[in-house]
Amino acid sequence: MNWISNVVRPKIRDFLARREVPENLWVKCPETGQMVFHKDLEANLYVIPASGYHMRMDAVTRLKNTFDDGAYEEVTLPEVATDPLKFRDERRYVDRLKDARTKTGYQDAVKVATGMLTELPVTIAVQDFGFMGGSLGMAAGEAVVKGLETAAERGTPFIMFAASGGARMQEGILSLMQMPRTTAAIQELRETKKPYIVVLTNPTTGGVTASYAMLGDIQISEPGALIGFAGPRVIEQTIREKLPDGFQRAEYLRDHGMLDMVVHRHEMRDTLGRLCRMLTKAPALPPKGRLPAPQAAA
Repeated sequence: MNWISNVVRPKIRDFLARREVPENLWVKCPETGQMVFHKDLEANLYVIPASGYHMRMDAVTRLKNTFDDGAYEEVTLPEVATDPLKFRDERRYVDRLKDARTKTGYQDAVKVATGMLTELPVTIAVQDFGFMGGSLGMAAGEAVVKGLETAAERGTPFIMFAASGGARMQEGILSLMQMPRTTAAIQELRETKKPYIVVLTNPTTGGVTASYAMLGDIQISEPGALIGFAGPRVIEQTIREKLPDGFQRAEYLRDHGMLDMVVHRHEMRDTLGRLCRMLTKAPALPPKGRLPAPQAAA
């Protein structure tokens, strides 16, 4: 009886038990509800094949898909006070930070790296929405400033991929101070006459939109990105009017002069490369498979 209870029955239960499917095996399109195999989505740069919906992309994946051959050198960022205000709401701020760092593997919301883009040296910063909604705190502000300073020192273009829900409330006025600090750093880069290009991704809102995310020499966005300061519901309640269809979406803002272009993710890398070469007056790369024209003899 013990043999049947302890050996046979458990094996039968294991055999008949329903196999668990990993949670991230399939991804659902937020627009159409289409289910996409995760590996297929990853291979397509996290763009839903049928609808073209651009899913969020983490910072490391973004850097690897932007730099030549996925090779880059990460910039060491300054350390900041972890919890300067000793903030606590439902949970302690330090506990929220710990959870975010464990979940993402990042120290904070912004990563900065240098490398080559279409054989041209560039500095790139990426804001990751997965880290506390990409919120702008002291660490993120220091990272953006460090990236701008690095670009100025090395004489490279600076590309900023922005994605944020706004300023980090747990740091109060210290998070809001990052808005003028990053603005001043942009001006220092401009004095070196090197381009500052901003790529707005979904979503970019709040204090980030009110500072460095809208100060680029060229303003680009991914399709369908939500871009604005306050949310549509707040605006409607304030002005007591119905907002137009597509309000605060990338295409609407481009059509009304707030963006220069909306670029599909598959074309983003080549577009950024061409812009950097044009703005720095670097020679254009020859088309693939063709040799550059021979130089005339002196």
